[in-house]
Amino acid sequence: MNESVRPFLKALLSLLLAVQAVACGRSEAPPLDGAAIGGPFTLVDQNGRIVRDRDFAGRYRIVYFGYTHCPDVCPTDLATISQALAGFEKSDPKRAARVQPIFVTVDPQRDTPAELKLFLASFHPRLIGLTGSPAQVADAAKKFVVYARKGPVQPGGGYAMDHSRQIVLQGPKGEPLALLPDDQGPQAMTKELDRWVR
Repeated sequence: MNESVRPFLKALLSLLLAVQAVACGRSEAPPLDGAAIGGPFTLVDQNGRIVRDRDFAGRYRIVYFGYTHCPDVCPTDLATISQALAGFEKSDPKRAARVQPIFVTVDPQRDTPAELKLFLASFHPRLIGLTGSPAQVADAAKKFVVYARKGPVQPGGGYAMDHSRQIVLQGPKGEPLALLPDDQGPQAMTKELDRWVR
C-alpha cells in the first residue's frame, strides 16, 4: 500500500466509526412527539390534597381517565397498568421509580376523594387518583383529548359514563411520548415503558 494513502484511510476509518457510533446512539422520536396532549391542571387527590401538573415535574407519568363505578373496562385497564408497572419495577427498579401512575376521574359528581381512595386500594400502591369540580375535570379531560359524557340516569339513580379510552405516557416535562397498549396485556405495556423511560 502506498504510504501516502495510509493516513487518509486511517482518518476515513476513524470518521466512519464515529458516524456509526452516533447513528447507533440516536434514539427514535416517540410516536406522540409534538402532539397537543396534556397541559396544566389543578385537581384534588384521594387524600384531599390539591395536586397540580407541575407537582410531577421530572417524572414520567402514566395518565388514564376513567371512573370508579365503571363495571369492567376501567378496572381492567388499571389492573393492566398496575401489573405492567410492577413488572417494570422488577426488571429495572431505578427507572420504574421515575414513573408515576395517575388516574383522573371523568365522574366528579360521584368520585369524591374518599371514593377514589377506596377504589384505588385494589391497584398499584403508587397510583394517584384525581378528582375536582366538574369544570376542573372537564378542563383536564379537554387538555388530554378525552371525551366524556354522562349517560342516561336509571330508575335507581345510577348511570354510566361514556368516555374515550387511552393510556398516555408523558415524559419528565409533561410532554406526550406514547399511547400505551391497553389490549395486549401487562407484558406489552412493560415493554413500552422500558422503551421510552430513560
